Amino acid sequence: MTVIQNGGDAFRNAFERYTDTVYRVAVHNTRNDADAQDITQETFLRLLQCRKVFRDDEHLKAWLIRVTINLCRNHLRGARREIPVQAPQQTQTPQSGSVLDAVRALPENQRNAIYLHYYEGYTAKEIAAILGSGTNTVLSWLRRGRETLRETIGGLEDESL
Repeated sequence: MTVIQNGGDAFRNAFERYTDTVYRVAVHNTRNDADAQDITQETFLRLLQCRKVFRDDEHLKAWLIRVTINLCRNHLRGARREIPVQAPQQTQTPQSGSVLDAVRALPENQRNAIYLHYYEGYTAKEIAAILGSGTNTVLSWLRRGRETLRETIGGLEDESL
């Protein structure tokens, strides 16, 4: 079991071990370095304030990812409210043509499922636990996300997606 205490070794270890993961999830969801840095900092601040006992390191990592995704979601909701009505909306098509850009253009659930599965190595069952969904729902998000990526990227022959 892992207990996080203010300034304790467990917190330092978690920070050193999972900062990169938390940052990648934040950048993946916000598409903005400064916002991702702020969300990473807020995620670890929440960890410091948390009184939760974690079963193991994987439980801690899943909790950090879940908090990061929720903070990104809250941030993006707030950012949408601040956009003037006449402002052009961001396009949903990838701009640089990379696979990661195409993944980032997916709807949120598909985007996070694809990212957590292919970039972080989680199984559908683990993703379901992290995102608070059913395993079959996650499998559907993965399937739809792969289909959309094949259409978006065009001619994708690699069945690993």
